Amino acid sequence: MSTARTEPATSGQPPGGERPFAWLRALGPRGRRAFAGAFGGYALDSYDFFTLPLGMVAIAAYFGLDSGRTGLLTTVTLVVSAVGGALAGILADRIGRVRALMATVVTYAVFTVACGFAPNYETLLVFRALQGLGFGGEWAVGAILVAEYASARHRGRTLGGVQSAWAAGWALAVVVYTLVFHLLDGDTAWRVMFWTGALPALLVLYVRRHVEDAPEAVRVRRESAERGSFTGIFRAGLLRTTLFAVLLSTGVQGGYYTLATWVPTYLKAERGLTVVGTGGYLAFLISGAFLGYLTGGYLTDRVGRKGNIVLFAVLSAVCVVAYTRIPAGANGLVLVLGFPLGFCMSAIFSGFGSFLAELYPTAVRGTGQGFTYNTGRAVGAFFPALVGFLADGWGVGGALVFGAVAYGIAVVALLGLPETRGRELW
Repeated sequence: MSTARTEPATSGQPPGGERPFAWLRALGPRGRRAFAGAFGGYALDSYDFFTLPLGMVAIAAYFGLDSGRTGLLTTVTLVVSAVGGALAGILADRIGRVRALMATVVTYAVFTVACGFAPNYETLLVFRALQGLGFGGEWAVGAILVAEYASARHRGRTLGGVQSAWAAGWALAVVVYTLVFHLLDGDTAWRVMFWTGALPALLVLYVRRHVEDAPEAVRVRRESAERGSFTGIFRAGLLRTTLFAVLLSTGVQGGYYTLATWVPTYLKAERGLTVVGTGGYLAFLISGAFLGYLTGGYLTDRVGRKGNIVLFAVLSAVCVVAYTRIPAGANGLVLVLGFPLGFCMSAIFSGFGSFLAELYPTAVRGTGQGFTYNTGRAVGAFFPALVGFLADGWGVGGALVFGAVAYGIAVVALLGLPETRGRELW
């Protein structure tokens, strides 16, 4: 049986002077359609996620929530996403990547819309948790789908391109937020934001008609007696990989979701920005994020998966501390630092899709990637909740420093994982 457990190939060393989008052309027609489906799914996954953080102030006011219960809305989404991601990974190994992708998109779209109809906080909490089932699975399944089309030489940049969809979805959410909250009162606007989460249903039609699994992946799954299962990723030879990959994912996502959840509130509550002003400041953060994903994808092919993560973990921690220590009244500096903050906290993710795919053999690749990424997301979700509970006494800016601690955990986790740059999947 072919697996990903091979020695790094020399193709992992991209030659200088290569044309900028050679990685996209190298995918071929079917690979590019798969890329479009995964990119769209992840962008809309991001859009549906950010309907909550952007509407958080209005939701807290509507239901009379304190910071702790407000932060719990994000935490429950991310915790349940671990279950959704693990289940989606097993589905991807058993029924195929494309069918699993469609299932995750439909799930997160339906329950995002349902959040807009929530009559009370408890119902909103339940709907947001159920939204997490689909939210957790989409990235892992889409990333594997594209990784299995990409060559070892271009895999980092290709998956970095998929990852950049998160910034595109985030930007779309900010644009819609700015318009909706400018035109409607807060009590109605947050509900409308959730209702726009129906958009992903259109993507499912495209995926159903135009996207298919990589032929080599289909062949390997058919020939293998092994099927996706949790026992498969905890067997001898993969146990160490699984444990350290979970720890890595915990650190990176703990830092990221702390910032993604609380920066909008920090800008409004402690920097005194208006809805339009917050959208403008977030535009710098998101612009940095988009370029960070693309740059990180390039670097992960040049310096390796681990080198890219270490570099941007350190820089992200520095940016977090700097961003929250800006003196009152210096909002211009907040604007300037937003770009490098978004750049660094996003570039660290660019190698994740290729790194996790290369750590596991084909038969359990979906299970391994889905479980490790989303279990780390669930554990990392306690960082935003901790910030929420500490914010009442420390202020949101002071509590955000805990995001830097999470990035330190990510660096430690790399000590237990191999470098996989140039590793073939077949």
